Amino acid sequence: MTWQVHADPILWIAGLRALLLQAVHPAAMAGVLQHSDFRADPWGRLRRTADYVGVVTFGSVEEVARMGARVRGIHRKVRGTDASTSITYRADDPHLLRWVHCCEVESFVSTYQRATGALTPEQVDAYYAEQTRAAAVVGLDPAKVPGSAAEIADYFDSMRAETSVDRRARRVASYVLLPPMPRWATFSPARPVWAGAAGLAAALLPRWTRRLYGLPTPLGSDATATAALRGLHAAMRAAPDRYREGPHLKAARERLGLLATG
Repeated sequence: MTWQVHADPILWIAGLRALLLQAVHPAAMAGVLQHSDFRADPWGRLRRTADYVGVVTFGSVEEVARMGARVRGIHRKVRGTDASTSITYRADDPHLLRWVHCCEVESFVSTYQRATGALTPEQVDAYYAEQTRAAAVVGLDPAKVPGSAAEIADYFDSMRAETSVDRRARRVASYVLLPPMPRWATFSPARPVWAGAAGLAAALLPRWTRRLYGLPTPLGSDATATAALRGLHAAMRAAPDRYREGPHLKAARERLGLLATG
C-alpha cells in the first residue's frame, strides 16, 4: 500500500499539507526555526525531506538503514528551549517525532484518497500499519505509533489541546505558500503555479487546522478542494512516466526488475 500511495505524483501536494499541519505544534516549530536552514534554503529543505521519504519508501534495506542512522544522528544534536513558551525540547523526543510522523502519513494517505477514491477502509488501515515500520527508522517504537485510521483519528483528537498558530507557525506557512523563488522564476509561471498548489494544500487541511490559521471554512469548501485536487491529479496522471515518477521509484523498479505502469 505504501508503494501505491507514495508512487502517485499527488504526493507533492500532500507533502505541503503535511508541513502546514506539522507547523501548528509550537514545540515542533521551535526546533525547526532554531536549528534548521528552512528560512535560508526552503527549496533545499523540501528536497531533502522528499529524498528521505523516497529512500524510506523505495530504497533497499541498506539504503534505509543508512538514511535512518543519519537522521537519528542529526536529531540527537537538536535540542533547546523555546523562547516563547520556555518549553525545553529535543528533536529525538518520541512525543514530537510521533507528531511529525502522524502529520506526514495522515496527509499522504488522505490526500491520495481524496484525489483518487481508490482505497477501501481496509487498505487505508493497511497503509497506516505499514507506516509504523517507517516510524521505526527515526527511532520510534512501532507499537506506540497509530497503526489504523481509527487510531490516527484518536491521536489527533488527543493532540489538539497542544496545538496553536503563533507568529512562528505563520512564518513557516508563509515560506510554504510563498517561498523565495530563484531569479529565473521571476517572470515565469513558477510563482503562480506554486502559490496555487500551496493554496490547495492549505484548503485540504482538516477544518480545525484551517480555523487555527484563520482560513475560511465555508459550507462546501471541502468538496470544492477535493474537486480541484482531482482535476490536478488527472492532469498529473496524463503526463509521461518520466515526468511523474521520482528517481527513487525508478531506481527501485530497476533494482527489482519491474516495468513502469500507466
